Amino acid sequence: MAAVTESIDVDVPVTTAYNQWTQFESFPHFLEEVDEIRQIDDTTNHWRVTIGGATREFDTVITEQHPDERVAWKSVAGDVSHAGVVTFHRLSDTSTRVTVQFDWTPGDALEKIGAALGVDDHAVKKDLRNFKEYIEDQPVETGSWRGDIDPGGQV
Repeated sequence: MAAVTESIDVDVPVTTAYNQWTQFESFPHFLEEVDEIRQIDDTTNHWRVTIGGATREFDTVITEQHPDERVAWKSVAGDVSHAGVVTFHRLSDTSTRVTVQFDWTPGDALEKIGAALGVDDHAVKKDLRNFKEYIEDQPVETGSWRGDIDPGGQV
């Protein structure tokens, strides 16, 4: 199992950062490896990603979500096994710390080598920098979903 934890401070209010993060279909704008995300329902998303030239597809389920605080997920079907959480910490009225933590199971030898070399850490760090640029350049977030999901995925 590989683990990644990365944080970045963004110059937007916590509500703006959180609202944008709930717009999963916008992830290809700032997550380099993500080709497409289709939201199936309030808690389920289908992902298509390309990592190291290999295309993978998988489904995730939101296991916990609390507005302006956290979004947790786990994979439930497909080529990638992982789980994680994104937390949002108010630093001031106009700035927020976004922290991504996730665990994943490298599938093949190339993924195991990449995880050992920290390629996943570097990718998440770059994606967070892309998120910072994306959200700070937007006049407003592109939408929001303010639903509350209790642990275990109960809306």
